[in-house]
Amino acid sequence: MNLDALQAISLAVAGERSEEGVLSRIVEGLGQQPGVALARVWMLGPGDICDSCRMRPECPDQTRCLHLVASAGSPRASPGEDWSRLDGDFCRVPLGVPEVGRIGATGAPLLLKDAGAEGWARPEWVRREGIQSFAGQPLVFRGETIGVLAVFRRTPITEDELRWLRTVAEHAAIAIVNGRAFAEIDRLRRRLEEENAYLREEVDLALAYGRIVGQSPALRRVLPQVEMVAPTDSTVLVLGETGTGKELVARAIHERSRRAHRPLIKVNCGAIPRDMFESEFFGHVRGAFTGALRDRPGRFQLADGGTVLLDEVGDLPLELQPKLLRVLQEGQYERVGDDVTREVDVRVIAATNRDLKAEVRAGRFREDLYYRLGVFLIELPPLRERKSDIPLLASHFVSLAARKLGVPEPRISMEEWEQLKRYDWPGNVRELQNVIERTVILSRGGRPRLDAIVADHAAQQGTAPSPAPRPPEPEEVVPEGEWRRRERANLLAALKRAGGRVYGPGGAAELLGVKPSTLQSRLRARRIHARDLH
Repeated sequence: MNLDALQAISLAVAGERSEEGVLSRIVEGLGQQPGVALARVWMLGPGDICDSCRMRPECPDQTRCLHLVASAGSPRASPGEDWSRLDGDFCRVPLGVPEVGRIGATGAPLLLKDAGAEGWARPEWVRREGIQSFAGQPLVFRGETIGVLAVFRRTPITEDELRWLRTVAEHAAIAIVNGRAFAEIDRLRRRLEEENAYLREEVDLALAYGRIVGQSPALRRVLPQVEMVAPTDSTVLVLGETGTGKELVARAIHERSRRAHRPLIKVNCGAIPRDMFESEFFGHVRGAFTGALRDRPGRFQLADGGTVLLDEVGDLPLELQPKLLRVLQEGQYERVGDDVTREVDVRVIAATNRDLKAEVRAGRFREDLYYRLGVFLIELPPLRERKSDIPLLASHFVSLAARKLGVPEPRISMEEWEQLKRYDWPGNVRELQNVIERTVILSRGGRPRLDAIVADHAAQQGTAPSPAPRPPEPEEVVPEGEWRRRERANLLAALKRAGGRVYGPGGAAELLGVKPSTLQSRLRARRIHARDLH
């Protein structure tokens, strides 16, 4: 072998940043040297294919072995053979046997000057290809053997060439470790970019609320539960109508947990197509399906060490629920198109506006998944049950919207605060925020009437604010119990007339002049079920 060429290979290897580039430079450079038939590199790895490995009977340690990772050469007897393949008979070599395995086990170089006479592992190949000599050097980094570099030659190999091969191996070992380090840095960079991209999608929502606002008794019952469960790793199920702040509570739990330094990753279960569920949750490898142009981590991998928020978990199709249950119970999953089982450490917070117990009874939600998710239940009150918080929330949203739009904060009178409290807010806090932001936008053209905006909004939604209370006549006073009885009777009468239907033309919601979602909320509040009609 040309010593200048060996030096050039060492320099070229040192300039590579990727492990693949280092390995390619080594075997291709050595394979082009005069007389060299084949150059190969094996790296130490786990015993991964023991059941199918042809060398298993000779393997003294089935926990690890040498993996063939690079190969280049020039076949003479069979010119059509591809010697760059990595899946042949010696794709795995046990430590200790044969020649390559002895180098990996002892960390000592080996030179066979007459391969045909020294019991080579494949004597028929040696004769057919005219192999005369073999040289192998361990790849050593910080005193630890990490692989083997081997050369098969059709001419003799000298002691000087063996020493020069040692220099190539030393440079190669350092370059391989550096390549792995660069790859890990690149992997972490990509993960950070993906996490940042995901978090940027969520930042608007976080800024929209800012923090949990309110001091009503209903809210005060919730916040101690958050403080109690946050330091634990228990799974939490947050229940509540749409717009009540379920995600806010999930964020508060995460921020008070030991996982606060890692991300909170949100997954909207109802928005994921069925055929993309596994890819979205667990990721995929390149080529797993049409359009999979690169490896992609799933939401659970992005949240490793942190928290996953399974929003709208009640919308998860029944046939997909066992796959979610497995990762919750075992902390294990596989990417789509990959057979490697990965482990993940995440805390799960689930949120839904559905009655999951009813969904279980109806056969639309697995009972075991419900109990796995519902270790700790937090039920958020609707805004109609915490109306004393409406002025605080509205004031908070006025400040947020004014800062966002770069306009002065409009002044809101006490009468207008009362108008906000009289409206039923079927969309809860989210609806209130939208109305307040619209008010701030309109305030740039002069001071708007908030009561007019609320009335206009209610008309568009098919609901109406309650009229301002008037002093009742003495005969109009109705005790609270009687009022509730009358309301319940009125709701039941509407349902009976509508044949039990809430939605659509002729439905109970249309008969009562309210939105279907508002009627559903009132039915739940009064604990009215379909069975009550019989």
